[in-house]
Amino acid sequence: MPELRKDPIVGRWVIIATERTKRPHDFGSRPEPRRGLCPFCPGQEGMTPPELYALRPGDGPGARANAPGWRLRAFPNKFPALRVEGELDKAGDGIYDRMNGVGAHEVIVETPEHNKRFSDLSEADIAGVLGAYRHRMQDLSRDGRLKYVMIFKNHGSAAGASLDHPHSQLIALPVVPRVVSEEMKGARKYWRLKERCVFCDIVRQELKERVRLVYENASFIVCEPYAPKFPFETWILPRVHRARFEHTSNEDFTLLANALKVAATKLNVALDDPPYNFILHTTPFGEGDPDHYHWHVEIMPSLMQVAGFEWGSGFYINPTPPEEAAKFLREIDI
Repeated sequence: MPELRKDPIVGRWVIIATERTKRPHDFGSRPEPRRGLCPFCPGQEGMTPPELYALRPGDGPGARANAPGWRLRAFPNKFPALRVEGELDKAGDGIYDRMNGVGAHEVIVETPEHNKRFSDLSEADIAGVLGAYRHRMQDLSRDGRLKYVMIFKNHGSAAGASLDHPHSQLIALPVVPRVVSEEMKGARKYWRLKERCVFCDIVRQELKERVRLVYENASFIVCEPYAPKFPFETWILPRVHRARFEHTSNEDFTLLANALKVAATKLNVALDDPPYNFILHTTPFGEGDPDHYHWHVEIMPSLMQVAGFEWGSGFYINPTPPEEAAKFLREIDI
């Protein structure tokens, strides 16, 4: 059983993921994507756990689960960081706090086509992926043990992907991640001071100044953040206040898919298909629909290694001003 342990100094939770020792690669240099038979390709459904959600053309009573013919599949990760079975069993061990590693770890296979990149998907297919995220988040929100669902995508071995086939992942946690807690705390402080959402103010300023704006449509902006940790770090934010991703409408998913495709395509062209991490930040379960927090997507190309200074200080050294990155991306014609 995995275990969560709390750092008593800074309050950070760590997952001791015993199940991950069974993963098909060893420690050492960065793992290369696994070669050979792909468990995510059509016809190999028996190599994965039974699906939790799928899209098939003409889905209906006659559609066969766990069989070929799908456009998208979601299923539990075969090597989970957390397990859905069991109780949290919170306990103290002297000054230390721990609990069982209860949660969920799922894979969303975004397309049956092995060699497609996310940016190669149609906007309709990307909207289908977003709908799968929403469906799984809404389902997991009913589990009272869970506090947060983190959705992320690792593209390329340098960004942590162990399989080439396009997919993203979901980890549902019994605690709110520290990064999200810090965002919530900072946004709440800004609201108390100014009675405005800091993310809404960011959207207004980026639309006004336009020097860090990469792309916009009727519902979303794509921009380089003012203080990016990494070169070409790119954010996607709703233009109007939206606290919870899982409340997004199908109409807005169509426009979000457009924004994601444009952002991913521009980054691919600019940086020659870079490895990257895509992360969704949203309001934790049980927090209602707050006025101070605004869901958003962060895309971080893996262009630099985090080294001693960054680990030791919490500072990041970024050699590329976001204004220059935005100008470069804006000028890419796709």
